[in-house]
Amino acid sequence: MAITPRIHTAVIPAAGQGTRMLPATKSVPKELLPILDRPALQLIIDEALGAGVDHLVIVTSHAKPAIENYFATDLGVESSLEKQGRGVLADQLRRYRQDVRVSFAYQDQPRGLGHAVACAREAVGDEAFFVMLPDELMSDSSLLQDLATLTQSTGVGSVALKQMPTAELFRYGIVTPVGPISTADGIDSLPFTKVIEKPNVADAPSDLAIIGRYALTPDIFDLLDSLEPALGGEVLLTDALSAQADVTPLHGVISNIGRRDIGNPQGWLEAVIEAGLQHPDFGGSVREWLRTQI
Repeated sequence: MAITPRIHTAVIPAAGQGTRMLPATKSVPKELLPILDRPALQLIIDEALGAGVDHLVIVTSHAKPAIENYFATDLGVESSLEKQGRGVLADQLRRYRQDVRVSFAYQDQPRGLGHAVACAREAVGDEAFFVMLPDELMSDSSLLQDLATLTQSTGVGSVALKQMPTAELFRYGIVTPVGPISTADGIDSLPFTKVIEKPNVADAPSDLAIIGRYALTPDIFDLLDSLEPALGGEVLLTDALSAQADVTPLHGVISNIGRRDIGNPQGWLEAVIEAGLQHPDFGGSVREWLRTQI
């Protein structure tokens, strides 16, 4: 089977309204809510760069100009960071005009994740690419690297999976496995076909949910363009994945990586506390303070 090129591009859908985080997201995009001193979007980007990405495609909305502003050059901010002894953060910002290309695509109406990915078609071009949902933080880049390895070696798309409690299956796209776990290039994966979006518990074909990391092949764009919207007018990425898998099963990597869903207040708070506890300068004092509160 043909080997796809190394994955250079990551699509980050960031046009959503962040309704679960209102009223905070009335003025600040949810992707820019801070996890300590870094916006959540920066952590997603760091994960992508750690997997070899050098082209970011941010799918945003004209109603969220702060997303684009974050990537604009600001020498004053960089200078302030340097003076504070935070040169590492300054270097991260400089990458956007030196080592990393940033493109923007626009989704001004809430028409679903599939439509958001389709909006990135021109920027992505005819190559495999990652999709990274910014609601979910991963502890490192290893999951993306595994997905890239599978897609490069097999020529078909791969997605991150996680076993979920039965009570939570209705929140996710759930896959239908069609074979046992196998190993390719040192990566354990499971072939699957149909994906059911947010099923009733009784209709769920497994307990394996797609979490927010994908390595996709460019033929997904034609499928997305051909889909009829689902109920509610949304174009579902899971429908396009099912159509792909009808031809050749896709691959799922069952992940145990550290993960936080920061699209809701409790998940965001947990991520902030976890980052505070891990901070090299004040993690110890945060831990001591927490002990006085519980």
